Amino acid sequence: MTGPSSRRPAVTGFAIFTLLMVMAFTGLGIWQLQRRVEKHALIALLNERLAAAPEALPASSQWNALTPAKDEFRRVSFTATYAPLPDAMVYSAGSAVRDDVSGPGTWAFLPAQLAGGNTIVVNTGFVQNTMQDRAQQDRAVRRLITGDPVQLSGYIRFPESAGALTPPESVAKRLWFTRDHLAMSRVLGWVEGGKAVAPFYVDLETPVPESGIPKPGPLSVRLKDDHLQYAITWFTLAFAVIIAFGVWWRAQRRA
Repeated sequence: MTGPSSRRPAVTGFAIFTLLMVMAFTGLGIWQLQRRVEKHALIALLNERLAAAPEALPASSQWNALTPAKDEFRRVSFTATYAPLPDAMVYSAGSAVRDDVSGPGTWAFLPAQLAGGNTIVVNTGFVQNTMQDRAQQDRAVRRLITGDPVQLSGYIRFPESAGALTPPESVAKRLWFTRDHLAMSRVLGWVEGGKAVAPFYVDLETPVPESGIPKPGPLSVRLKDDHLQYAITWFTLAFAVIIAFGVWWRAQRRA
């Protein structure tokens, strides 16, 4: 029979292991609660920006001071002329910020020139099922290029970075898989003569073309918020570890 003195190292070791596991699970639960608070604050901030009245587009001298943290989703209004240059398609399987967009298609990106000659890249809207049909998007976008200044309203957005599994762009089709308007500008020659392209692009809200294609529209926030569920899971695991240790310890004392 094993004596109390021989069991003591095992109990001590298992107790330390249990304590470390409880601390780790509890810490993860607290972290998820903190993330939940931060997520709710972000949702409130984005909803406030999306609900605000459109402001004047920042002057080009201010562009480099804009950041995603303080300027993403700001509503802006400005006058520009769509340039008679090739557009770019960005493939999408749907949208996380547009309630009226579902299914595969492409976003139609087009350069628009300001009165001073600088360029704002505009995501003019969604075109359904056009990943392989360059002609369909060409027909839709060509109607936008009238040569006349247009009053545009939309949301400031910042370029995406390609992930490890993101397919490369097809220059021949002018097809991208990330919203990287700066890469589009370089490849398609959207800026000439020493003028600047804004470091952000604009998701168009209005005007809506008579044909409805491309389809611009208002944005909405739909960020995933599962942090409370994750926190409960981590706290439950911490409690389960304590119960397991208690059951084991009680069995050891009876032995």
